[in-house]
Amino acid sequence: MSTPVSQEMLDVVDAEDKVIGVRARGEIHSLGLMHRSVHILVFNSQGELFLQKRSRSKDSNPGLWDSSAAGHLERGESYPDCATREFAEELGIDVVAPLESLFRLPASPQTGMEHCNVYRCINDGPFHLQPEEIDEGRWETIARMDKRVADQDPTLTNILRLIWKNFRLDTQAEEK
Repeated sequence: MSTPVSQEMLDVVDAEDKVIGVRARGEIHSLGLMHRSVHILVFNSQGELFLQKRSRSKDSNPGLWDSSAAGHLERGESYPDCATREFAEELGIDVVAPLESLFRLPASPQTGMEHCNVYRCINDGPFHLQPEEIDEGRWETIARMDKRVADQDPTLTNILRLIWKNFRLDTQAEEK
């Protein structure tokens, strides 16, 4: 029998992302303790971003559009290992090449008190979405994402809007 999500044991970390303890996920969230997560931005060969609509049964942000895949690091897990695991679990595809690490966001209320590493990859699918996690998925153009974020679209998670703003700052800097 699997452990309920709220009882999964995760590392609690400090402002420098150093492990300072272990607590149940539900307790971490209710107490606002710092912990770790990954988000993966999956683009297709046309440059569109794959978005997942979080399951309505999720304990946080149910029914909102989020990054392509995301999740908490398990106890003792590394960021790259978590990204690979979440990609496979949520999208049903094994990673063949390492995911590209883009940037890190420090823990803050906007990230849900999660130190978050963001990754990118190119994959045209098809994806096999994990029904416990994801209600549906769709491709979104960069221009449409820019507009949704600029308009503070309430159907997007806060962290996705923050990730997208940082991603676009990075990509615009690369273009100059």
